[in-house]
Amino acid sequence: QVQLVESGGGLVQPGGSLRLSCTASGSILNVHAMGWYRQAPGKQRELVARITISGTTDYADSVKGRLTISRDNAKNTAYLQMNSLKFEDTAVYYCSADVSEIIASDSASLEYRDLEVWGQGTLVTVSS
Repeated sequence: QVQLVESGGGLVQPGGSLRLSCTASGSILNVHAMGWYRQAPGKQRELVARITISGTTDYADSVKGRLTISRDNAKNTAYLQMNSLKFEDTAVYYCSADVSEIIASDSASLEYRDLEVWGQGTLVTVSS
């Protein structure tokens, strides 16, 4: 079973920085696009940033120039560098990944399935 584990959340003052990490583990053939989403209290979950396996990125307008997504394909890990944090960045941040999971394999064949996997979330609180 493929799992995503996030880390790096915490309490930070406005203008401060945090770095979130998200690592995929399990029977993985490939990790395709990875993304960070967030959900603030009383609001819907929204896309923060997304990165393809080739490194193409996409950002929400509200975070452009402040948050940077990157990944290490060898480690099946995505990062979110968060700079110049604002009060409104306070939320639970979730990692998501499109993964090809190996179901069965032998010397002659490989069976896999494509699925979207979510992490458990990590809380980021921006407060003075």
